[in-house]
Amino acid sequence: MVIGRILAVLMGYFFGMILMGYLIGKSKNIDLKKVGSGNVGTTNTLRNLGVSAGVITLVWDCLKCVVAVFVVWLIYRNFYDDVAIFKVYAGLGVVLGHDFPFYMHFKGGKGIAATLGFIIALFPMGLPIPAIIFIVVVALTRYVSLGSILGVLSFAVEMIVGAKLGLLNEIYHGRNLTEAVVLCCIVSGIAIILHHANIKRLINGNENKFSFHPETRA
Repeated sequence: MVIGRILAVLMGYFFGMILMGYLIGKSKNIDLKKVGSGNVGTTNTLRNLGVSAGVITLVWDCLKCVVAVFVVWLIYRNFYDDVAIFKVYAGLGVVLGHDFPFYMHFKGGKGIAATLGFIIALFPMGLPIPAIIFIVVVALTRYVSLGSILGVLSFAVEMIVGAKLGLLNEIYHGRNLTEAVVLCCIVSGIAIILHHANIKRLINGNENKFSFHPETRA
C-alpha cells in the first residue's frame, strides 16, 4: 500500500512538472523565470505572453491534475478495491511537480492553478466556496495573491469541516479519510507558503495589484 502511494505521487509529479507557460515562453524565446514576477504560472504568463497563452496555461495547469488522477485510477482499479486515496496522492504529486520541477532546480509555479485542478479532479463539490472567495476578493482588492491565499485556505477548512460532518464518508473510509484531509491541507499549505513574498508585501502595503499591463506585476 505504501509503494502504491509513492508510485501514485511519482506519476502525478511527472504530469505536474509539464509547465505550459514555461514551454510557451521558450517557444517564443522568452524565459518567464527572467521576466515579470519570475513565476511560470498563469498570471505571469498572461501578462508577458498574452491572453491566449495565459488561458492555455491555466487550462493545462488545471487539466494535468485531472489527467494524472484518471491515469492512476485506470491503472490502480485493477489492483485495489479502494482507489480513491491513491487518486489524492496522484493529485498531490501534480502539485509537487508543478511547484518543484527537478529540471528547473525545484523552482516552478506557486501552485494555484494546479490546486484548482486538484479540487476539480478530486473534490468538485468543494469548488464553489474557494472560487467565490477568490473572485470576490480579487474583484474588491485587485490582489490576486490575497484571493489565492484565502481561496486555498478556505478549501482546507472546508475539507476539515466536511470530514467532521461526515460529508466525505461515502468516498473515504477510516484512515483513508484522515489521509485525504491531511493531503488537502498539505496542498493548501504549500500554496500559501509559496506566497510568502506576497504575504510580506501585503502586510507592508506594497503588493502589486492585478493588471493586464506588463508594468504591474503580481
